[in-house]
Amino acid sequence: MSTLGNLDASFTNTTTIVTGGAGGMGRAISLAFSAAGSRVVVADLNDAAGAETVALVQAQGGQAVYVNTNVAKADDVAAMVATAVDTFGGLNFAVNAAAIEFETDFLADLADEDFDRMIAVNLRSVFLCMKHEINAMLPEGGAIVNIASTNSYRPQPHQSAYTASKFGVLGITKAAAVDYAPRGIRINAICPGAIDTPMLRGAINARGRDPQEVADRLSLIRRFGTPDEIAAAALWLCSDASGFTIGHALAVDGGYLSR
Repeated sequence: MSTLGNLDASFTNTTTIVTGGAGGMGRAISLAFSAAGSRVVVADLNDAAGAETVALVQAQGGQAVYVNTNVAKADDVAAMVATAVDTFGGLNFAVNAAAIEFETDFLADLADEDFDRMIAVNLRSVFLCMKHEINAMLPEGGAIVNIASTNSYRPQPHQSAYTASKFGVLGITKAAAVDYAPRGIRINAICPGAIDTPMLRGAINARGRDPQEVADRLSLIRRFGTPDEIAAAALWLCSDASGFTIGHALAVDGGYLSR
């Protein structure tokens, strides 16, 4: 039987956690999973924007709850997963999208505490999230998508800590996929390129760059990607249509890594 039918069939009566769900890619992912029929736990530190994501989900007829979550703290992550299980009866999917990027210095000029913060939010968080998400999924199986980066393959200038964190996300994704595929949990990653989010715009502004020059340099089609394009990839990677895709890093990058 073909698995190329309606993706919505994969998500009916399911529950999805989205970290970083208050905006950018996380908000688009939350809305996409809801539209496909999944109940969504929106996790973030921005309470106002998180509540707005929940309201947008509800406006399109979906179910969602917001959980204030510092993804670098084990207790917060455990509470996030417990909310999914207690509120909606279980956990089927997770997209770990929370991340930060703020570097403008060479490695030798980067403060120790800034490196530690980057690793905590971008990499430790993925470890903590998967640890608790996997335990919740083991009874029935599930799928996890971690948001890595094109920096996981090709570093950009003045992004040593960010690049280290995203290399780590790719490594822990593949290692976890090896461990848990035989136990019914598929784990993959997305490597976004230049996606038009507040984080990207902030990085461009901090470096005094021209947005079109950045788009020309980082995309073969000379435009930024959209959060919806990342959401579509996450939805596919969690769907039955990708059932033979395990431990994969899917570049959604306008062809940047092809050069």
